[in-house]
This record gives sequence, C-alpha cells and structure tokens, in this order.
Amino acid sequence: MSKTEELNFLNDLIDQVLVIDKTKTICFANLNAKKRFGENILDQNISSIIRDPELLDNIQKSLNDKSSSTIDVETKKPNYQYYKVSVMPGPKNIFNAQETVIIFFKDFTDIIKVQKLKSDFVANVSHELRTPLQSIKMGLETINDGAAKNDKENQKKIMPLIMQQAARMENIVNDLLSLSRIELQEHIRPNDNVVLDEIIKHSVDLHKDLLQKNSITCKIETENKNTEFKGDRNRLTEVFNNLIDNAIKYSEKNTKINILVKTNENNIDVIIKDQGIGIPREHIPKVTERFFRVNPEKSKEVGGTGLGLAIVKHIVNQHRGEIDISSEEGNGTQISLNFPKN
Repeated sequence: MSKTEELNFLNDLIDQVLVIDKTKTICFANLNAKKRFGENILDQNISSIIRDPELLDNIQKSLNDKSSSTIDVETKKPNYQYYKVSVMPGPKNIFNAQETVIIFFKDFTDIIKVQKLKSDFVANVSHELRTPLQSIKMGLETINDGAAKNDKENQKKIMPLIMQQAARMENIVNDLLSLSRIELQEHIRPNDNVVLDEIIKHSVDLHKDLLQKNSITCKIETENKNTEFKGDRNRLTEVFNNLIDNAIKYSEKNTKINILVKTNENNIDVIIKDQGIGIPREHIPKVTERFFRVNPEKSKEVGGTGLGLAIVKHIVNQHRGEIDISSEEGNGTQISLNFPKN
C-alpha cells in the first residue's frame, strides 16, 4: 500500500486534517476539512485560510526543524469556532511533495459555546424575569393579604394582569431557549433542500388573521421561480415569522407590507418593506442585540421579548447569509436578507 493510500484513513477522522508542502501549499484535505474550509481548498496557500499568527509560526517552525506543537485557536468569521490545533511533520514524498506538515484541527466549539450559553442564559433570565416576577408577586400579595383580600371585584381585575405577566415570562424563556439552541448550532451550516418562496408564503399564511385584524395587506413578488437552496426549513420559517410579525405589530392600520424575492445564479435576496413607525437611525446597529428595544413601552404593548431580531440574525448567520436593516423614524423599515445558494 502506498503512503498516499495509507493517509486515506484521515478521511474517516472527526478532526479536520490538512497536509501542506514546504511552500505551505495545501496538498491534502480530509472530508471534514473540506466541509469547514471549502471544497476548493487544495492548491491554496495555508495563509489564505488561516490568519492566526502563532499557528502560522508553528507551521513554519515544523517545516524548518521538524518540531511538533499544539495551540488553541479561535476564529470569528464566518462564525465563532474554537480549536485545539496540532502541527507535526508528515511523511516525505507524498502528494507530490518531498516534505510535508500535517495539521489536525480538533473542534471544541460546542464545549466552549455550552459554557458561555449557560453563563449568558443565567444572566439574561435573572435580569429579564425580575420585572414580571415582581409584578406577579405584588398581585398575589394584594390578593392574599392586601387590599383585595376580601374584594372579589379587585381580585378579578388583578388576575388578568398576573396571567399577562406569566405569559410574558413564558415567551421570554421560550425565545431564550430557541436562541440558545440556534447559537449552539450556528457553526453547522444546514444541508437540506428548501424552497424559500414557499417558506415565505407559509409564514404570511400563518399571519393571515393578524393581517386582517390590523387591516394590513401583504404582497409577495417573486422575480425568479428558482428559489431552492440548502437550508433549514423550520429555522427559516422562524426568521420570516419574526420579521412579518414585527412588520405587522409596528405598523399602523390600513398600511402595506411588500416582500420581494430575487434570485440569480449565486444568491437569493429577500426584501421586506413595511410602512410602520420606523427605527431611529442611531438605534439600527443595536436592534439585533439581545433584549435591545427601541421603544420598551411599545415592545411590551405588542408582546415583544426583545429577542426576535437576535434570533433572526443568528439563523441568517447559520445559513452564511447577511442581513441589512434600513429605516427612518416615521417612514417604515426595510430588511434585506441575502442567502448564498452554494
């Protein structure tokens, strides 16, 4: 068996494995490395995909003096990932290279993310649930031993307020759980075949009653019928449910929502434009942050948790897409999504 054949076992490893020659050109990538860095990774210089100076130094050192090393590497784009990376001299005269270095990427992203999510979840829950919990506590105290203890009429008035705050708590917890699950899987790109315009139409249908109640019309225009790409149907449904829900709740009655779907060979663009109250320009960069609310009172009035656009952002990131928000206070909001087909 040749050395090349012997290295084929690397394709069976969970680790991402690259082999480079003395010019730092990638001459082998196992299947998991191609999934992470791209199918066309071969014959590229290692510096085109790895930006970490310490790792590049260790690779050069291994080429120079045949040394081995292991370091921690964090990447921010396209999504956060955390690796233990081992660099070691490889066999000679393989993959048409006289000298080689093998690089093993052991992915610890999920472990690090779980630790961070636990910390963030506790911090967010304790902060956001404090207000509704206090309202529930005060209401129950009033019924139990306060002014409404023997007053049935007051009790009837207080109970709906308690139920409203309990529902708010439930919505916050559900959205936090959803966001945590999405963040945990954000580095794994979905691989199912989905048809985007069908998902959008389904989301609009789900909001038919709310649209009618608010006398708002929603029009979908698709410029090209080929809107199929790799994605997660349930997650994308969550994206458009959030965006359409926001467009309705923050619009006046007798207004319009227009959804345009455009596609070309490489991308699918979705533009959602409403005639709502708009967002002040200085707040636009912050609206996809957790619990950021442009108008806290309006958000509570319409039942918002402050997590909807954060959920949208992370799902779009998972699909390697981009989101752009343009708005002007009093003149509506336009949200543009771009999804790569490949």
